[in-house]
Amino acid sequence: MNLLEKLRSKSARIGIIGLGYVGIPLAVRFSEIGFGVLGFDIDQERVSTLNAGKSPIEHIASSDITQMVANKFEATTDFSRIGEADAIIICVPTPLSKHREPDLSFITGTMETIAPYIRSGQVISLESTTWPGTTEEVLKPYLTKRDFKVGTDIYLVYSPEREDPGNPNFTTRTIPKVVGGTTPQCMEVGLELYGHAVDRVVPVTSTQAAELVKLLENIHRAVNIGLVNEMKTIADRMSIDIYEVIDAAATKPFGFTPYYPGPGLGGHCIPIDPFYLTWKAREFGLNTHFIELAGDTNRNMPAWVVGKVANTLNDRQKALNGARILALGIAYKKDVDDVRESPSIMVMELLRDKGALVDYSDPHAPTFPKMREHHFDLSSVELSPETLASYDCVVLLTDHSEFDYEMILKHAPVIVDTRGKYRGSHDSVVKA
Repeated sequence: MNLLEKLRSKSARIGIIGLGYVGIPLAVRFSEIGFGVLGFDIDQERVSTLNAGKSPIEHIASSDITQMVANKFEATTDFSRIGEADAIIICVPTPLSKHREPDLSFITGTMETIAPYIRSGQVISLESTTWPGTTEEVLKPYLTKRDFKVGTDIYLVYSPEREDPGNPNFTTRTIPKVVGGTTPQCMEVGLELYGHAVDRVVPVTSTQAAELVKLLENIHRAVNIGLVNEMKTIADRMSIDIYEVIDAAATKPFGFTPYYPGPGLGGHCIPIDPFYLTWKAREFGLNTHFIELAGDTNRNMPAWVVGKVANTLNDRQKALNGARILALGIAYKKDVDDVRESPSIMVMELLRDKGALVDYSDPHAPTFPKMREHHFDLSSVELSPETLASYDCVVLLTDHSEFDYEMILKHAPVIVDTRGKYRGSHDSVVKA
C-alpha cells in the first residue's frame, strides 16, 4: 500500500515532532479521527505527562489527552523511531537570535537527528514559521543527500500553523489549512494528509508561497498593532482616550478593522515572525520599512508603560525606586498560560531594574515559569482588598477574565491600565 492509500484509509501513522501549543492540538485531532499518532519531544517530563494522559497546557483538556492515549497515542524522546511514522509533521520553535535574526537551530537540529532514520514513502510537513525558501533550501538538502527523489521516493510540504490558544471560537478542525508542496505530487500528498483533519484545505502553488502566507498574516497584525500603539501615545499627549476613539471608529461598517493597543507584543508569532521576512528581504536588496517601524514602536511599549507608572507615582509624591508594584497578568494574552515573549514580563523587569519591588498575580501562572531569558523567584499573589491596598500601584498588563475588576478598582490605590479594561474616567485609573 502506497502513502496516498495509507492516508486515504487512515492506516497511516502520524508522527508529530514538538509537543507544544501547536503539536498537541494536531495530535489530538489526528487521533480523534482514527489515525495512529506517535509524538516526539526532547522534554522527557512533557513526554511522561502526555503518556500518563495528562495535559501540560492549561487550555487543552486532560480528558482529550486521556482519550488520545486510549486511541494508542504514544509520546517518546527516541527519535530513532521516526521510521515508524508515515507522515512527519514538524512543529518546533523558530525564535530570533540576540541580533534579531532567524534562529533555525530547532529545525536544523531536528533534521540532523531524524535524517538517518527517514525512509522512502514518508511525507515531511514543516509547520514552523520561517522565511520563504526554508523548506526548499534547508529541509530538502537533508533528503537529497540520502539520494531520495523528492516527489517520488519522499514528499515534502509546508503548511503553516494557525493555532490561537485560548480562543474558543476556533479549533484545529475549523481553522482553514494552507498547504504548499515542493512538487505537484508532494502537494497531492499534503492535501490528502490535512484533508482528513481540517474542514478546509487551501492549496497554494509552492512552499515559498505558503511560507509567505504565514508571515503576511502576522505582519498584518504587527503593523496594525504598532499603528494603534503609536496612536495611543499621541492621544495620551492630547488627553484623548484612545479606546473611545477606536470604539467609535469601529462603528463604521466598512473600511475599518479595530485593533487595540497594549503594553507591547507577545506570543511566539507576532513579535518574531515579521523579522524573518525582514532578514530574507535583505538578500534581495530590499528594506521592510513598515515592518521595522512597527517593530520599533511595539518594542518601545514596555518602557512607555514604565514611564507612565513612574509619572503616576510621582504625581502622588512617591518614587518608583522602592515602590511596591503589583503586575496583573504575566501571560502574553488573556485567559491563557502562555508567557512566551510576554510584554508583561518585560515591564516587570524594567520596573525591577529601576528599584521597584515587583510582585504579580496571574490565575494561569501559580508560580513564575522557567524561561530561557527571564527569571523571577515569585509566586502569584492572591487578590484581596487588603492585598490590593498594600501596593503603591497596580499595573494591569493582561486582562484575564478571572480578575475581579470591581474589587481591584475599589481597593487599589491607583491602577495603570494598559488594556483599556476601565473605560470612561475613574479617579484612580491612569490609561497607559
